[in-house]
Amino acid sequence: MKPPKETLQQSIAYQREALIAMLQEPLRRLAEACSRVWGDRAQIDSALSEALTGLPYCKSVYALGTDAVQISDNVSRQGPVETDFGRDRSDRPYMREVVPSTGFLLSEAYISLRARRPSLTAVQIVRDAAGTVLGFVGADFDLRDLPLTRELYEEPRYWRQIKGDPSIRGTVFHQTRVESEMDRHIDTVLGVVEELMIEHGVFHVMLHFSSSRAVIWVMADPYRYRLLDIEALIDPDSCLAYPRMPYPGDTLVPAERIRSVLEVIRELRFMDEMFYLRSATLNIFNGIVGLTFSCDGSHYIPYDEFLGMDHGFWVGGA
Repeated sequence: MKPPKETLQQSIAYQREALIAMLQEPLRRLAEACSRVWGDRAQIDSALSEALTGLPYCKSVYALGTDAVQISDNVSRQGPVETDFGRDRSDRPYMREVVPSTGFLLSEAYISLRARRPSLTAVQIVRDAAGTVLGFVGADFDLRDLPLTRELYEEPRYWRQIKGDPSIRGTVFHQTRVESEMDRHIDTVLGVVEELMIEHGVFHVMLHFSSSRAVIWVMADPYRYRLLDIEALIDPDSCLAYPRMPYPGDTLVPAERIRSVLEVIRELRFMDEMFYLRSATLNIFNGIVGLTFSCDGSHYIPYDEFLGMDHGFWVGGA
């Protein structure tokens, strides 16, 4: 059995731990080297330049006073950038974070001012021999340059509810469902969708009831979506445009449960004239049903949990 994949937060934490382990010691040595020549701009620049050999992915390094004003040039592999001497970095995200007692901080990711790209900064406190804080050394990194594992995290399989536009929620009592073309032909539409998913390789479908359209993704060409208008959705011949494909064995939604999911989606569309389903999605691989209601609230629910909710649950929630 394969071990479970990491969640998004676990993956981020793991990557940060790996980066801290890689950067903490080189920054500590740099701080020691700078402390011995603190106050001498040229000597600090020299120490920063030498430290770059131990920071292979670093974009630039610099030294700051306790007021976060730069007392060195920006030192990169292309040489020193003198225009950054005297720069006040006190308002940058990495200087607003609290440096731990260890003296080392790996900042949260932020968007850089100049390149406008996701970046990280490692900050190390500089102390003299007596332990007095002299200032800081900083090392900037482009996120894209760092040697991370980049393993894909596992999307969680639990019910998540997300609130939508407050202006829509505020007017929900003044609206009513208007019958669409998809509503009028809902049985045919759901029949076509079921056939496409079971027999023709469609693994993700997004149904927009009011605008009478669907967006689908097929396993034979998963990087491009296809838009089906109402004419295609009510014509079973549309299935002929997609090659036959055996239903995959590694899905979370069994083929025989797709019709049940679509039938509950149908019920939610017509459950009330004021509170009703605006759009729905189904992905057979992650087993998640997505629902967006007229109040603009959205739900993402594992299909089996979704099938266990009766009509009264949704009416009561509305």
